[in-house]
Amino acid sequence: MNKLKIALIEDDEVLSAVLRDGLERAGFEVAQAFDGEEGLGLVRSWRPDLILLDIVMPKMDGFEFLDALKASPDSNQTSRPPVIIISMSGKDEGIKRALEVGVDDYILKSQHTVAEVIEKVKEFFSKERRP
Repeated sequence: MNKLKIALIEDDEVLSAVLRDGLERAGFEVAQAFDGEEGLGLVRSWRPDLILLDIVMPKMDGFEFLDALKASPDSNQTSRPPVIIISMSGKDEGIKRALEVGVDDYILKSQHTVAEVIEKVKEFFSKERRP
């Protein structure tokens, strides 16, 4: 069976490395990008099953990334991989905006351990695979 592929788009190199290690140990295949522009190229070429996306990043933030992904000629809502935001920002307007643009979940980094983030990813895939 092929491993589920996760695009991890996070500019914090330490957090990204820890998340990648944990996700790989949990059986996922993970590719990293450290800003939104790099992440957009990764998603377009690699076709992940899930995107873990930070909001505040250099070059292109998470919302600009989502807008660019949505505007891609080869993208539509049914073919876009699910997106889980992982962010330090717990501001209501940021969460509301994320949900309005169609993200599938919003995880606050400050309120979840890496193990809890990985568990949420596992739960997400188990829900997605139910008939």
